[in-house]
Amino acid sequence: MRSTVPAGTATGDTRHVTEPALPTTVCATVPAARTMPTRATDQGSETTPPDTIRIQHALDTCAQTGQQTVAVRLQATDSGHNAFLTGPLAVHRGEVLLLDSGVTLYGSRNPADYQISGKPRCGTLASSGGGCKPLISVAGANAGIEAVRAADGSQGRIDGRGDQTVLGTTTSWWQLATDAQKAGSNQNNPRLIQADDSDNFTLYHVDLLSSPNFHVVYNGGNGFTAWGVRIKTPAGARNTDGIDPAGATNVTITDSFIMDGDDGIAIKGGNRSSSNITVTNNHFYGTHGISIGSETTSGVTNVLFRDNTLTGTDALGTTSGSSTGIRIKSSPANGGRVTGVTYLNTCLDAVRAPLVFDTHYSGGSGPNAPWFTGITVDGVTATHSPSGAKSTLVGLDRTRPLELTLQHVNLDVTTATAANARITATDTNLHPSGPDVTLTTTNGPGAAPTCTFPAFPAL
Repeated sequence: MRSTVPAGTATGDTRHVTEPALPTTVCATVPAARTMPTRATDQGSETTPPDTIRIQHALDTCAQTGQQTVAVRLQATDSGHNAFLTGPLAVHRGEVLLLDSGVTLYGSRNPADYQISGKPRCGTLASSGGGCKPLISVAGANAGIEAVRAADGSQGRIDGRGDQTVLGTTTSWWQLATDAQKAGSNQNNPRLIQADDSDNFTLYHVDLLSSPNFHVVYNGGNGFTAWGVRIKTPAGARNTDGIDPAGATNVTITDSFIMDGDDGIAIKGGNRSSSNITVTNNHFYGTHGISIGSETTSGVTNVLFRDNTLTGTDALGTTSGSSTGIRIKSSPANGGRVTGVTYLNTCLDAVRAPLVFDTHYSGGSGPNAPWFTGITVDGVTATHSPSGAKSTLVGLDRTRPLELTLQHVNLDVTTATAANARITATDTNLHPSGPDVTLTTTNGPGAAPTCTFPAFPAL
């Protein structure tokens, strides 16, 4: 990996981000009262999760009005109790939900716990979604969800149990999502964590497992750090995005391992623009890529992806049917300007779609034209690409072409679909051609990265 950043590179997060530190002030400690070795418990507890009131009372009591951040600690006990079972929780301004190493917070399987009044029934298919609260909602500045990492690498975890049956049915949350796709409908499943307008929000050393829907959505805030996060959900679990900054600015996602059944990262600019985002030194397994879109109506600018690896197979050995590497996707249904995006040193293994720049995503139509400009891909190596692997480099039309720089790109499969693109290529074996494609080749120093792919950590 290179030690210097080329001139003209996107700069990403404007903050000087260093590794977070756990809060030094513990406002309240909630001791675990159970074990759940099979990730399930008795029917009465499943129907009325027993720890919701205890944890929420501590969070409400410790809510801060000042700048000092305090923790509500979920603690394992000397008697070996290490599990909590809860419905939706709200984390307030100035507080951190802190999990001991070895503690697991399990999400309720009762859809009634998540129901949003006036919305489609949670746990069902409907013509629209949005019927479920997230398991954990965060609002207000200087909040966090963090865990203690032990010397052996274990850390606290949150388990959404998306693989288990929705209470009162014979269908899991994940099966519900698959059924929705087959029916052309929408599943009403809860997200794991959603932070709204929460400036200076931190995720640190926490494991997130088996979310019924998206794992993390950071919506509308200024200042988000995800460091040492490990997400483990199978590649076949539909609509289980890893971390999605939306309408966000000054974001850093780093030193994390992400495995899920949709985008590993999806940066969105729908109702509000997203800008100044850094995604660095992360490892992805079986995902649909490090992505921008599809919502880009309000714009996405100044995004730096650096030193990331992506493999097309998850840690369970499941090969993703839609594995993707670098990806910007939108359409006239929800498009806008995406500009000033740099990908440095990206390593791909067994990925079906190495590079995707798609302005016609899902065939969407409407008045919101997507336009991708100032996109630089500098340093990509792809190995073990499956049969049929293909890249996509397609601008919207002649007046809004894809403007792309390719440097030091070495793909083992160079098949590509291209149209409406202005491409400058340096030291690359990808030379796309197609309708209204202009390719300019230059010479310059540098080389494609030499790659290693770390195994997903044992959780």
